Amino acid sequence: MKIQISASLLAAFITATAMAADGNVSSDVQRNANQQERIDQGLKSGALNTREAGKLEREESNVDRAEKRDLRDGNISKGEQRRLTAAQNRVSRDIGREKHDAQTGHPDSASSRRMQADVQRNINQQQRIKHGAQSGTLTNREVGSLERGQAHVDRREARAAANGRVGAAEQGGIQRAENRQSRRVFHKKHNRVS
Repeated sequence: MKIQISASLLAAFITATAMAADGNVSSDVQRNANQQERIDQGLKSGALNTREAGKLEREESNVDRAEKRDLRDGNISKGEQRRLTAAQNRVSRDIGREKHDAQTGHPDSASSRRMQADVQRNINQQQRIKHGAQSGTLTNREVGSLERGQAHVDRREARAAANGRVGAAEQGGIQRAENRQSRRVFHKKHNRVS
């Protein structure tokens, strides 16, 4: 009887530890989605211009790459979590700073609408990744791999917006990268090779 109870307690501890680690991962991904939403809101309100949004996407790319690196082994250590939280806090401050500076954007311009569509797609992808982490259809390593893909898309957006304008051809390249990322999310969530 004691052996069964001990085994049950050990199993409960392992499950709780795994859930806590997954909780950190899904909350980190949710924070990415929240920050993408703040960028999108800034573009839609005119508080951010395309160049500022591009700069913020570059910062988001760095956070995504850090998550990918930290999840190589399938877990995020306390030290890695502290560094990741600090990086996310810096991006959050920069979003607030950029939204409240003297520069404004034109939300109805073609360039801003393109950037808004791309950022909205980032939000959707981050939500899909978060749901996969929460439901268990994605392992932490798979989440890390998908965050690498998100970093790639964010960098493309940053490069396109660096001059303050996202052209139709640039958006086409971003959309192709987003389509590849969308397929990767689907395949990893459904355990297909991608």
